[in-house]
Amino acid sequence: MKKVRIAPSLLSADFANLKGEIGKVDNADLLHIDVMDGHFVPNISIGALVVRAIRKETILPLDIHLMIDSPRRYIRDFILAGGDLISVHIEATGEKASEVVQEVKRWGKKAGIAINPSTPLSKIENVLEEVDFVLLMSVEPGFPGQKFKREVLPKIRELRKRWKGDIEVDGGISRDNFKEVIQAGANILVAGSAIFKEKEPARIVREMQDEGNKIWN
Repeated sequence: MKKVRIAPSLLSADFANLKGEIGKVDNADLLHIDVMDGHFVPNISIGALVVRAIRKETILPLDIHLMIDSPRRYIRDFILAGGDLISVHIEATGEKASEVVQEVKRWGKKAGIAINPSTPLSKIENVLEEVDFVLLMSVEPGFPGQKFKREVLPKIRELRKRWKGDIEVDGGISRDNFKEVIQAGANILVAGSAIFKEKEPARIVREMQDEGNKIWN
C-alpha cells in the first residue's frame, strides 16, 4: 500500500545556505526541486549544476520538476546531475509527451507528467498509463508562496477515481489544508514555505507524515 510522502520544496529554502537547509529536512521522503527557464514560466530558478551540488549533500531522492520549454533536451543533464524522479508538463510537451516520458524511463528513472490548474485531465489521458506519477499543480507555476487553489480538490478526486498511481500535489500546501489534499486522493505533497519558514522544519515534516498516513490508512 502506498504511503503519504512529504517533499519539501527547495524553492522556499535559503539559497545562501542550501547545505544547511537540506540538513534540516533529512527526515523527508523526497526533495522537490523546481527548474524554471523564464519562458515556460515567468521566473528563473536553478540548473543542472546546482542539482549536482545538492546531490552531494543528501541521499534523499531528488524530485526534479521541469517547468521549462523543450524539456527533452535537458532530461539527460538533470538525470546525470542526480535526479531520481523527473516530471515534465503536458503543456510543454503536448503530443510528444509519451516520447519524453519514455526518454526518462530509458534512464531507469521515475517519470511523471505535470499539469497546470486550468488544464483538464483529458489532456493527459493518452500518457496516463505510461507515467509513474502525476503532478497536479495547485497554483499557477512560477513563484513560491502562492495560495492553494481549492478548485483543484475535485480534480484530485477525479484522478484518484480512475488511476491508482502516485498523485503528487504542488502549490500552497500548508498545515491548514494538507489533510484535505490527502483525503482527496493525493499521496505525495510538495510543501515549501509551510516547512522552511518554520523554526523546526523536521518537526513539520514528521507531523505531516504521521498525520497524513493516519488518513491514508
